[in-house]
Amino acid sequence: MKRDIEKIAQEIAQVADDKKAEDLRILNVKGISILADYFIICSGTSDTQVQAIANSIEHTLEEKEICVKNKEGMDTGNWVVLDYADVIVHVFHQEQREYYKLEKLWGDAEELEWQA
Repeated sequence: MKRDIEKIAQEIAQVADDKKAEDLRILNVKGISILADYFIICSGTSDTQVQAIANSIEHTLEEKEICVKNKEGMDTGNWVVLDYADVIVHVFHQEQREYYKLEKLWGDAEELEWQA
């Protein structure tokens, strides 16, 4: 069964929003990146919140039998990356996000609208 990738991206955004993620963006990088179809970028105000957002996303998707392929950064909480193949989630501590500015790197990507 093929999953609706955009719907998964929207669900991830909702979970992050439920954990009070800030400045949440869904970027459609189809045709721009070979890494994934969607990047989700959001911020937390502390290392603990960054980890809580990432953990909540991972557990919610596991319940739907969608397992993370790779994850990095959980030990520090500065920048957590969850790789779901077609969707890559970046959960930043605010300071790290301001430093790396991923939105500018993927500035050609269309931003998806979503409803909290």
